[in-house]
Amino acid sequence: MVRDDWFTVQQIDSDTYAISEYGHWEKVHSFLLIGQDKAILIDTGLGIGNIRKVTDQLTDLPVEVLTTHVHADHIGSHGQFDTFYVHEEELDWIVNGIKGRTDEQIRKDMTRDITIPTPPGFEPETYRPFRGVPSETVKDGDVFDLGSRLLRIYHSPGHSPGHITIHDEMKGYLFTGDLLYDGTPVYAFYPTTNPEDLVRSLERIADIPGVTRVFGSHHTVGLDPQILPEVKSAARELRERDLVRFGTGIHRFPSFSVQF
Repeated sequence: MVRDDWFTVQQIDSDTYAISEYGHWEKVHSFLLIGQDKAILIDTGLGIGNIRKVTDQLTDLPVEVLTTHVHADHIGSHGQFDTFYVHEEELDWIVNGIKGRTDEQIRKDMTRDITIPTPPGFEPETYRPFRGVPSETVKDGDVFDLGSRLLRIYHSPGHSPGHITIHDEMKGYLFTGDLLYDGTPVYAFYPTTNPEDLVRSLERIADIPGVTRVFGSHHTVGLDPQILPEVKSAARELRERDLVRFGTGIHRFPSFSVQF
């Protein structure tokens, strides 16, 4: 039993957990994957609560952080961990901040529409997105061995230039970050996004074999893998209708939507 007033912990299996922030409008999920030798935390959330206090209750193993992408709602608590990784395309973002997004803009997004009491010590007026130097950068094809558990990295740009998708090859879990989730549109309409890259990335992850469950970083925890054939069909339809470009709006499909 994990005790925390900010985070909600959902056990996916005996050594996999979703750590969710349902009190914030983004409803963002981080995921703890435990191997025999070490654990990987996929993203660290908003930085409103202390996620390290949660992971310490779930495992005694060393915890390293894999970053799906360098947006503020995914890197908020990176500073609580000694080792974290980002894709090489977003090294500058994690060190110097996202181009075109001021701290003030990010602060407004991160501190609005909060529906439960925030933890002691959290001050909305002084919230600042995390910046720091990663232990290493990652690239497409890298493999992380946790001890009897292998994670393969797929570079999946579009939502951001260095976005990655993580495939737990032994369990078949696919952690898609902000490339694929339900509830609200996956977006590629900011200047730092790329609609064509997003569709290519969706097509690529749809072909990954042996996927048993899809875990996006927002809304529903765990999507049926049948969403992947739907993604492939949707990508084909978007191309045929010449919609894969900025300004074409929101495009809805049975299980997900995208916005360009």
